[in-house]
Amino acid sequence: MSEKKPVVLVTGASGFVGRHVAPALAREGWSVRRAVRSPQGVDDEVVIETIGPETDWQAALEGVDVVVHLAARVHHKNEEHAVQLYRNVNIAGTLHLARCAATAGVRQFIFVSTVLVHGRSNEGRPPFSEDDILTPRGLYGMSKAAAEAGLRTLARDNDMNISVIRPPLVYGAGAKGNFALLTRAVHLGVPLPFAAIRNQRAFLAVQNLSSFILHRLGHPDPVSNFEIFLVADREQVSTPEFITRLAEASGKGRRLFGVPSGVLSTLLSVMGRQDTHDSLIGSLELNISKALATGWQPEVSLDEGLRLALAAQDA
Repeated sequence: MSEKKPVVLVTGASGFVGRHVAPALAREGWSVRRAVRSPQGVDDEVVIETIGPETDWQAALEGVDVVVHLAARVHHKNEEHAVQLYRNVNIAGTLHLARCAATAGVRQFIFVSTVLVHGRSNEGRPPFSEDDILTPRGLYGMSKAAAEAGLRTLARDNDMNISVIRPPLVYGAGAKGNFALLTRAVHLGVPLPFAAIRNQRAFLAVQNLSSFILHRLGHPDPVSNFEIFLVADREQVSTPEFITRLAEASGKGRRLFGVPSGVLSTLLSVMGRQDTHDSLIGSLELNISKALATGWQPEVSLDEGLRLALAAQDA
């Protein structure tokens, strides 16, 4: 008689990260239950149309051993409306799910937060670490910080083991945002004005995020039931170096030219793209020693992660 597989509920399973994490869990012997907004036609999926303070999680959590919570509200054009959306989904929705999970007897809860709870840049300061006082920027970062605080409080009153992961930019096949923009620019041979940038930034291959989640599920902390981890690739490189590696992985020649960072900052500010300035020009270094101390090692290098991302897109 075969041993029953442990069950993991993955929220946001149809999103970019979820499409990598769910198969990785399945390969390691987990029975994966995918929480999705609309039917995807895959085995053991459960449709959760809206995540919020009143979502009915009972059926989704039945028999579940662990929860990996990836789903979140990330962007919304209407800022006035976005405030309530971020509050409902990222804060109240996360805490409601965690409370339901604890009540259902779930033993472990993994929450993927964001490095933006620290702010957008550590320019002129040491690398961010888990013990820093948080200075979140933007609605998204502030909502994730509030959710973390709520989970910490919840952990004091429950036995469920809670792990918070704060990733930087996650790249891989299917990634959107700045990674997709850079990939397209490199593919088209568009000259990019970043040659003069002298920053250092952390990045995270989606394979490395998946492997840390798997490692954490197999090694919950025996002493504390609430832990926070900064997770990133081993190599933290400048923006022009990242673009150079991306070009090499795609088999294209890099096309970079130098524009002083002050000029770039002014142009981006005039264009209303302060977020682009922070994510491409500013520094964002992370101290990942706590994650490494658990025994986890990044599964792929920066170059390998970029090759995997582009190979899957070209397939």
